[in-house]
Amino acid sequence: MAKRLEFFFDCSSPWTYLAFTRVHDVAARTKTEIVWKPILVGGVFNAVNQDVYERRANPDPLKAAYYTKDLEDWAHFAGIHIGQPAVFPVNSVRAMRGALIALQDGKIVPYTRAVFEAYWGDLQDISLPEVLSLIVTPLGYDAAEFLQRINEPEVKAKLRANTDELIKRGGFGSPTMFVNNEDMYFGNDRLPLVEAALMRGR
Repeated sequence: MAKRLEFFFDCSSPWTYLAFTRVHDVAARTKTEIVWKPILVGGVFNAVNQDVYERRANPDPLKAAYYTKDLEDWAHFAGIHIGQPAVFPVNSVRAMRGALIALQDGKIVPYTRAVFEAYWGDLQDISLPEVLSLIVTPLGYDAAEFLQRINEPEVKAKLRANTDELIKRGGFGSPTMFVNNEDMYFGNDRLPLVEAALMRGR
């Protein structure tokens, strides 16, 4: 059986940016197909992980200070820049619907990379149509047409379906990965475990 790694993700998470950056090498080393699953992580939080809002509103000072260092260390390790967007958390619904369009068109990897770079690298507000337009134009899209496509009912339904699927399968955030359908892993730092599971054919 071919190895399969499902990658449920939302571009509003810096840890997902790290995992996205690193997962391609894991897939190459293990000869694994990545199945991209755009979701809306806010929908996941609302359903099964509402504590995240309390932690954001009342962060522990020591943990918050270490969080910043930890994120900087990981970004350096991954070879990317992760800044602090003025708009956080961001409404990523348009961007994640756009990921479904890019997936249909065989452009999911360059599109997702561009969204991550725009938000976490260039600190742009990816909830804005004009920012999304600037992201997709270099990928060969007509921006006005792209913005129309992300409002199609089937695209909206697919994003909800992916989000609901993750919840039903026990997920609670982004990124969540499944090795060969059933073996779940959460978070950028679990990638070594994901690779190990793929190598042993779990």
